[in-house]
Amino acid sequence: MGGILVALLVFPLVVAVLSYAVPVAVAKVLAPVSGAAAFGLALSLVPTVVVHGHVAAGSELRVDALSMVFLVATTFLYLTTAVFSIGYLHVEPGAAGVRYCRRFYAGMNVFCWAMLAAPLMSNLALLWVAIEVTTVVSALLVAIDNTDSATEAAWKYVLIASMGLGIALLATIVLYYGGTAVFGASYELSYVKMLAGAHHFPADVVRLAFVLSVLGFGTKMGLVPVHTWLPDAHSEAPTPVSALLSGALLATSFYAILRYYQITAAAIGSTYPRNVLLVFGLASLLLAALYLLRQRDMKRMFAYSSVEHMGILAIGMSFGVTLAFVGVLLHVLAHAAAKGTAFFGAGSVLRKFGTKDMAALRGGVGALPWSGSMLVAAVLALSAMPPFGLFRSEFLIVSGGLSDPRYGVAAVLVVLVTLAFFGLSWSTTQTMLTTGPADLSGVAAAPGVAAVALTPHGVDADHGVDAGHVPGTPSGAPGLRAVTKGEVSPWIVVAMALGIAALTLLGVHPPADLSRLLDHAASELRSP
Repeated sequence: MGGILVALLVFPLVVAVLSYAVPVAVAKVLAPVSGAAAFGLALSLVPTVVVHGHVAAGSELRVDALSMVFLVATTFLYLTTAVFSIGYLHVEPGAAGVRYCRRFYAGMNVFCWAMLAAPLMSNLALLWVAIEVTTVVSALLVAIDNTDSATEAAWKYVLIASMGLGIALLATIVLYYGGTAVFGASYELSYVKMLAGAHHFPADVVRLAFVLSVLGFGTKMGLVPVHTWLPDAHSEAPTPVSALLSGALLATSFYAILRYYQITAAAIGSTYPRNVLLVFGLASLLLAALYLLRQRDMKRMFAYSSVEHMGILAIGMSFGVTLAFVGVLLHVLAHAAAKGTAFFGAGSVLRKFGTKDMAALRGGVGALPWSGSMLVAAVLALSAMPPFGLFRSEFLIVSGGLSDPRYGVAAVLVVLVTLAFFGLSWSTTQTMLTTGPADLSGVAAAPGVAAVALTPHGVDADHGVDAGHVPGTPSGAPGLRAVTKGEVSPWIVVAMALGIAALTLLGVHPPADLSRLLDHAASELRSP
């Protein structure tokens, strides 16, 4: 089984290198093959981890139940994003288009490789290095479109994330210092070793290290107030990159915080780290819920939804009970599937209508009967509606919170999640379920034709969409462009269908091995 861990590290990296050398058509096929192989290998590890507790390869590679949860989430999103990219990317004729696709596929595979490496690492120092690599690669992917707004978002991301990871590195150094009282001046930051000796660490040093870890890795996780890079990067990045940032990268950073949580709880008890996470979680959920009420950019709306869900994860950890921990870990899996599917739907809308401005879009489901409908379903899943996985996970989190003496926090959680639901559902309903131009200018559209409102110059200011006339409207009707019915690509539909299927499975009846894995991982958090 140790060979599987090595394969998970080697295969995506080899595919990334090949993407530069092979034709674009081959690179498009290699990416989903690599994603499928990674997902299959991850699933094959689950029964062994459940039975034996962990799998290791040498002294540096190790997965236990906790890291296995994040590995499954990342590999699933790797697969679905690679499938989505086949239908989403359009190669421009000439060398420029080929060069773009080669850079994109090489970057995407390296990005996924780094996110797979993080939960495979057996010590805190290598974990930090893996997350640092994700910053460098993902920043290049955010800027790959080479527009002014994308470049600005990438620079903002690099500056803020680098400062955050600098703080996270300081947390690692401080915790290392705390361990010198037990292990001497030179030792490895192995999780197993740190947990074994944590109860002898100086309490004040551990407290400082944990706060620094939440601030540092919380920057990459999107916790308020260190979240400010996230809306711009998610909005300006190519849609496949946005899906990976939201569904996998934020979770990987949360995984790092959980490792520090385990060590802190073993050293000084869980009360202090739970209170820290509660403060950050409530701030994140409150701000995100308010911002969701006033978003016009579809991808930006999903970015704030990610801040909301990261807040839910932090609050769930603050409850400190096994039931809530199971809900938190299930939430990681379900959020990866839901947010990936939502961004895939946003990408389909962007390709069809040529804009992300929800105030200018109507008739989304009419124009995109499959991907549009699944986008609505993904938004319902993000709003914790049954029968999807996020309903089950949030139900478990709230149930765990109600068993805590501070059950008022669970009530606040329910109120803020409901507020976020109104923001998500209202915007999506107006965009996807209303019927065309009548909602925009009082002019009726022809059957089977959706519409997008244009700027006064007849061109969408962000994407350069040429103006067109909506059949069945007067020729002088301003600000309308016809969008005929039909999917952008069947590959987009396939990727979204995989996400919806996973969400339904997690909500209705999670597989037995996965349920046992979640229980084991929750036990590791409860009794490190």
